[in-house]
Amino acid sequence: MKRFFAGAILFAAALILTGPARAYDQTIVKTIPLSAGGTFRLENVNGSVEISAWDRNEVEIRAVKSARRSAADLALVKIDVKSLTNSVQVTTNYPTDQGVDVNVEYHIRVPHRVLLESIATVNGNVRVTDIDGSGQLRSVNGDVEVYDCAGGFSASSTNGSIHEELRALGTSSLALETMNGSVLLAIPTSAGANLDAQTMNGEIRTEKPVLMNGAFGPGSFRGKLGIGGAPLRIRTVNGAIQISIWNGTV
Repeated sequence: MKRFFAGAILFAAALILTGPARAYDQTIVKTIPLSAGGTFRLENVNGSVEISAWDRNEVEIRAVKSARRSAADLALVKIDVKSLTNSVQVTTNYPTDQGVDVNVEYHIRVPHRVLLESIATVNGNVRVTDIDGSGQLRSVNGDVEVYDCAGGFSASSTNGSIHEELRALGTSSLALETMNGSVLLAIPTSAGANLDAQTMNGEIRTEKPVLMNGAFGPGSFRGKLGIGGAPLRIRTVNGAIQISIWNGTV
C-alpha cells in the first residue's frame, strides 16, 4: 500500500511538472526601425513578455503562438503591429465572440535607450533587461522583473512578485505595487529617494540608511533613502518589502 501511494505521488508530481503539451506552434518575426529614445508599447493576454536591448536602432518582435487543441486556433489570434513617428505598438487581439486556448510569448529586442510606455500581460511574467529609460510594466497573474537597467520602471501585479535591479535610479517618481507577492528593489549606494513603503502582511527590510519622516509602524514607514530624491512608493498586501544595495546581482 505504501508503494502504491508513493508511486501515485510521483506520478502526480510528474503531471504537474510537465503540464499539458501545446501541440501547435507558430513563430512570427518582424523588425521595425526605431531610433534610440523612441517609444515602445505592447499589450498581451496569455503569455510572458521578455524585452532586452541590442545595438541597433530597430525593434525585433519575435512572437511564438501556441495552441493545444487545433492549428486553426492560431489564426484566430491576431498580432497587430503599428509603426508611428518614433514609436512602435504591438497588440495581441483575441476574438471577442469565442474562447480560444492560445498562448503568445514575446521576445523583444529594442535600442538600449527607450521608453517602455506600457508593457502589459494578463497571464504571464514581464522581464526587462539592460534598458536605459523608463516605463510602465504590468501583469495580473505573473511576476515583473527588471535586471541591469537604469531609470524608473514602475511595476504592478495582482498575483506575482516584483523584482527590480537598477544600476541607476531615475529622477522621476517610481511606484512598485502588488497584492500577493514580495517586492525587492536593488539600487546603488549613492541613489536617493523619498520612500513611502507599506505592507499589510509582511516585513520591510532595507540595507540602505533611512532617515525616518512621519509615522513608523511594523509594516510601514516613510523617510529619505540617502539624501532623498524623487518619490518612491512601494505597496504590497501579502508579502515582504526589501531594499538592497545593487552590486550587479542580488
